[in-house]
Amino acid sequence: MGIFEKLKAEFIDIIEWLDPSNDTMLYRFPRYQNEIKYGAKLVVRESQVAVFVSEGQIADIFQPGTYTLETKNIPILTTIKGWKYGFHSPFKAEIYFASTRNFTDRKWGTKNPVMMRDPEFGPVRIRAFGNYTVRVEDAATLIKEIAGTDAHFTTDEITDQLRNIIITRLADLLAESKIPVIDMAAQYNELSEMVHDKIQDEFNEYGLELTKFLIENISFPPEVEEAIDKRSSMGVIGNLNNYMQYQAANSLEAAAKNPSGSAGEGIGMGMGFAMASQMAQGMFQQTQPQGQPTGGPPPVPGAKQYYVVVNGQQAGPFNAFTLQQMVQQKTLTPDTLVWAQGMGQWAKASEVREMAGLFQQGPPPPPL
Repeated sequence: MGIFEKLKAEFIDIIEWLDPSNDTMLYRFPRYQNEIKYGAKLVVRESQVAVFVSEGQIADIFQPGTYTLETKNIPILTTIKGWKYGFHSPFKAEIYFASTRNFTDRKWGTKNPVMMRDPEFGPVRIRAFGNYTVRVEDAATLIKEIAGTDAHFTTDEITDQLRNIIITRLADLLAESKIPVIDMAAQYNELSEMVHDKIQDEFNEYGLELTKFLIENISFPPEVEEAIDKRSSMGVIGNLNNYMQYQAANSLEAAAKNPSGSAGEGIGMGMGFAMASQMAQGMFQQTQPQGQPTGGPPPVPGAKQYYVVVNGQQAGPFNAFTLQQMVQQKTLTPDTLVWAQGMGQWAKASEVREMAGLFQQGPPPPPL
């Protein structure tokens, strides 16, 4: 410091701090050789406290207000210095200003998924995110436990430690709560309050107060969420056998409206959906107890269904509507082998009286 700055500092008699940042928790007021003029004015604004440190010891703490620094309002510092009869010369002391306002929107989140045992899904990994609000409650404790002699202490210097406390206590609480993960979205308020109460005392050990704690999201890993989505889709579909038959009929109808498609594409499409329908029907029937109804109505009386041989493979059974669509796509021809209940063996479609009408392209000739 030059001679001009030194002389200027000797005449400065107002000590105050205007915080230009939004993350400073503690700030040491700069003075030349820490000398403070006797009778200087100390201005402590709302949302601040001022802490005097002398010879490594925390002395007086000033709440918001304006003070004239004399022996009567710095009693602890006066005792430390041994000023029994007052003084009028400059004295040395470090002055720290602590911001007591709320530091909002502090983010927290799990770096890695947390393993827990869910009562519905078994062992699962979950992630959690949220935010919290913190403020300096005891500036002296903050200086002694965390900041030390740091002249400019910010929230970033303690964020990692606070996040580790949050994640550790949250994981323990979630495991003890035994709430299914899929139901936790309805418990965010309750869980937030429980975590807040659990970690408040640990924040107090650093001179901080946790004024707000919020859980924003608890989620599964992407692959588990995908499996849950598929499970939900199955519940929406309901009867899988009916759904597959409906899809097969729609696909054949769409193919009939596309004359540019080749016969091979039509055959492949018909075969694919027919096989899917058969597999769905088989799986559905296996899930039903023997001797119990499958849950769907029986076939309409008199509505015969036929099995069809396509490319050497059995497909079906199909109703009259689906068979008509297959004829239009040339998947079913007069020479295609078909079979239905009551037939002794497979026969060509043209030889089955009920199916002969499917191949007529026009009205029959008039009688002579």
